[in-house]
Amino acid sequence: MSTATYEPGGALRTARKKERPEPLRRSVTRRDVDGNELGPVDLEPTIFGIEPNLAVLHQVVTAQLAAARSGTQSTKTRSERRGGGAKPFRQKGTGRARAGSSRSPIWVGGGVALGPKPRSYAQKTPKKMVRLALCSALSDRAGEERVALIDAYGWETPRTKSALAALAALGIEGSVLVVLCADDEVALRSFANLGHVQTTTFGELSAHDVLRNDWVLFTDETLPGRFEVTETVIETVDEETGDIVIEVIDEVSDSITGEHVTDVTDIVVDAATGEVSVDVLEVGADDAEGDEAAADAADEKEVR
Repeated sequence: MSTATYEPGGALRTARKKERPEPLRRSVTRRDVDGNELGPVDLEPTIFGIEPNLAVLHQVVTAQLAAARSGTQSTKTRSERRGGGAKPFRQKGTGRARAGSSRSPIWVGGGVALGPKPRSYAQKTPKKMVRLALCSALSDRAGEERVALIDAYGWETPRTKSALAALAALGIEGSVLVVLCADDEVALRSFANLGHVQTTTFGELSAHDVLRNDWVLFTDETLPGRFEVTETVIETVDEETGDIVIEVIDEVSDSITGEHVTDVTDIVVDAATGEVSVDVLEVGADDAEGDEAAADAADEKEVR
């Protein structure tokens, strides 16, 4: 959408949104903990294939660094300094400038004027900007082919030697950001003693963490954009009862295993009482009858 504004002299100026190229399709080789290749996996283009927005990256990373500041600095004012309650000398007759307290900011040992006080440095950043910055950082690492994918660690006990062997088998050198599940305690403790490894969970992944490391290592469970959801809404009216039937078909596809799961949700609104009833049916990828029924329902009903 463009807006037109008039400048002095009658010139017409049109503001246009910057046209960015279409997201690129990139892939990564999926490996096991021993470095054996398990096949390529397509990465989500809207997450790993966009053109990095440097301006948004700078603003979001600056806000994240500012929010990490403790903000505990503090100085004492003249009222917070101990002592200074008595007038140091009489008002007149000494030849000196008048003074009412020895804790004045211009005196040695006095308070500090306009000094720092504890405060929060947090900045309010829109959620869309935070997401765009994270996708820009991940796209930058994917463009440099510094995104690695492993199926699972599968360690029974925490061992630093196992973590080092896994990184060596994957060919990862330099600093690495390991994205783990929240309950993967064994892998977390295995990487804990490595100075060049930073661990984080999928929910805490940030643009600053991605940019400060050379590599990003995901597992099957933590890879962003692994599941793609396609939603179809179909609304019909029952000719016999007059009830409104709303059918929501959610098709979930797994980019790693290739499995497809379809959830069909039927919402029936009673025309007489207004009561709402919901029925959820899960159809697997190999359920041919369920797929045919969903396809027939989509053909017969009008898509809103």
